[in-house]
Amino acid sequence: MKIRYFSDTDTALIEFSNKTVIETKEISENLYIDLDDKGNLVSMTIEHAKEKANISEVSYLQMGQSV
Repeated sequence: MKIRYFSDTDTALIEFSNKTVIETKEISENLYIDLDDKGNLVSMTIEHAKEKANISEVSYLQMGQSV
């Protein structure tokens, strides 16, 4: 997964895979998702990311697997 932030447009792009995007869906005014040919999530775009997603504070925490 990659997170890219474009400060000139205050846009965050979160890439979950490198598959080819077939369709983009508008979820809300500032949130878009990109899907592959099987309907799987490829990426998500967040506009006005500082205000809408608190992009200035990003953390990653991996939880243990349950057996």
